[in-house]
Amino acid sequence: MTKHERRFDPSRAALLDDPQRMEWLPIGEVLAALHLHPGQSVADIGAGTGYFTLPMAAAVGGGGVLYAVDVSPEMLDHLRRKLTAANRTNVQCVEAEAAATGLPDASVDLVFLANVWHEFDDQAAVLHEAQRLLRPSGRVAILDWRPDVEREPGPPLAHRVARSAAEETLRAHGWQLQTSRNVGRYSWLIMAQPTATDRATSPAQNGKEGM
Repeated sequence: MTKHERRFDPSRAALLDDPQRMEWLPIGEVLAALHLHPGQSVADIGAGTGYFTLPMAAAVGGGGVLYAVDVSPEMLDHLRRKLTAANRTNVQCVEAEAAATGLPDASVDLVFLANVWHEFDDQAAVLHEAQRLLRPSGRVAILDWRPDVEREPGPPLAHRVARSAAEETLRAHGWQLQTSRNVGRYSWLIMAQPTATDRATSPAQNGKEGM
């Protein structure tokens, strides 16, 4: 199984804007858990068509910035059209892989990974990149599909990752869990921070400049 077999097909982008999605993955419930504030910076990695991008950009306001990172140029084109229609100017679209975003060191308060964790072959590399991007006291939030519920909607059950497995991966790579719970009808959400030791040895703390 390759990562491309698990990656969402951009030709199915319309599914991401299905109004029924609001019923089984309420944006308000997720945003309440993220505790965003005006002026913060967020990296929305795997932004897709902007289901969370636009509301998070509104939450951080004009004084904040939202980096919408996606590997698919088709997804980003779709998102740019939505940003123009919404007159949303605090979002920067970035075409890049999750493990190599090209964003500067210590540039964001939150790294948000929605429905992409199960796609990554090298989750450790993604976590390393998240740590590089985070400012002191910054957090990572991982939202993904539960494997213990019915398949539709979402990826095949065999592709999904249990919340307990994601927790173990985070702990194994030096992250301290803050919250871990189910959200909506089909999803789980974990929030975590790098441990103090890992922060002390991160690239940003060692004086290496970002790209």
